[in-house]
Amino acid sequence: MRIATILAGPALACLGLLAAGAAQAQIPQPLGIGQMEIKAYEKIPKAKTAVQLTSDTALGRHLRGKVMERLAKRGNEVGFSGGNVMRMDVAYFDLQAGGGGGGGSAANTPTYESPGDNPRPSILGNISGLRGSSDAPARQPPTLRISLTLYSIATGKVIWVAATSCSTTNGMVNRAGEAMVETMFDNADKSLVGDAGCPL
Repeated sequence: MRIATILAGPALACLGLLAAGAAQAQIPQPLGIGQMEIKAYEKIPKAKTAVQLTSDTALGRHLRGKVMERLAKRGNEVGFSGGNVMRMDVAYFDLQAGGGGGGGSAANTPTYESPGDNPRPSILGNISGLRGSSDAPARQPPTLRISLTLYSIATGKVIWVAATSCSTTNGMVNRAGEAMVETMFDNADKSLVGDAGCPL
């Protein structure tokens, strides 16, 4: 009995290492800046689709209009209610802006905000190193990220997901967002990881 226990110990340890390795292999790699990923569990159906922003900003409203235009070109009836809902998240982070005087930090005050915006509170300002501390990481370029998730109201089933990101500047953010939306819908019918179509 003791011999069996001694032999079983290393075998169990090996199984544990294999399981841990398999779990790490299943962790998805983060999407790099300048990349786009589409997961088309199904093709985008022709049913009426409502496009809903997770954060109400001028930039978000502008890009939602572009998404609605592309859906309409595909033959979808679009609006603010429908049988399917496309949740849209638009985030522009310029951690290089501000940072000195004036109160507040670029981490929690996105530069695209304008009067009438109602963005979600950012949690970036609570992360160590983003307020100019000595352990601050290397500065990242201004980045625009867009994600779209289409699901059925009737079943709750996710039908289609897309995410994309580009480095851009505050003056170019609208043009960058438009190019990113165009690239997503040009490649909407199949799952892929590819170039985000960032403008030069």
